[in-house]
Amino acid sequence: MEQYQDRLDGLFQALADPTRRAVIGRLGEGPASISELARPFGISLPSFMKHIHSLEESGWIRTRKQGRVRTCALEEAPLAAVQSWLSAQRALWEGRTNRLEQFVTAQGQEHPE
Repeated sequence: MEQYQDRLDGLFQALADPTRRAVIGRLGEGPASISELARPFGISLPSFMKHIHSLEESGWIRTRKQGRVRTCALEEAPLAAVQSWLSAQRALWEGRTNRLEQFVTAQGQEHPE
């Protein structure tokens, strides 16, 4: 369980930066080279590479080098892990709001005005 939590921490930490979220968004359209991904950002390539390394280390992307071109692609597992966690949180909160609704309804029936 702790390992699962550590993985989620890393996934969410990687998404905390707007540049990395933009890269993830772009890669949702399909694989792209580092230079193609870096083009819209006004930062140096070494600075951009730090974002790529962060995404790669957290598991969001994988890179593959072919000749002189390094291509990035999204990994599906992190999205599934985040979606699973969010679904569990949604179920938890829906259960709580349902119980609150039942409580309020019962109180209204016991004390009609």
